[in-house]
Amino acid sequence: MPAIQFFEEDITYTLKNKTKIRQWINQTIVAEGFTLQELVFVFCSDAYLLKINQKYLDHDTYTDIITFDNSVDKGEIRGDIFISIPRIRENAAGFSVSVTDELDRVIIHGVLHLLGYKDKTPAAKKKMTEKEDYYLGKRPF
Repeated sequence: MPAIQFFEEDITYTLKNKTKIRQWINQTIVAEGFTLQELVFVFCSDAYLLKINQKYLDHDTYTDIITFDNSVDKGEIRGDIFISIPRIRENAAGFSVSVTDELDRVIIHGVLHLLGYKDKTPAAKKKMTEKEDYYLGKRPF
């Protein structure tokens, strides 16, 4: 079984370029000095992600992504990333970008969180966006 897996919950969604996306994610992880152990992406509905947000983070709001860091050893990446496809579609329209580009940004955003990048302060958010842009430019597709 590949170290990066993709699943759907409460929706039907087919991710294109899975092999290339796996390569891109792994290259990002290696470039940041980490080793990939296991990464699970779950593409889901707004309602499904809202329940996770309420249950685990005590937030009663819709969001596009929730990342759970399950890493055990320093320098190794193990995590679960939940992404709301309806939220991605809505945000893509709002930002005037393609759904694919918005999904790729959110995918790499979740990976960057696992690599230790934060986005709670303006300075951290700026650094996160710079890293997103950098790695989006490295996509092999």
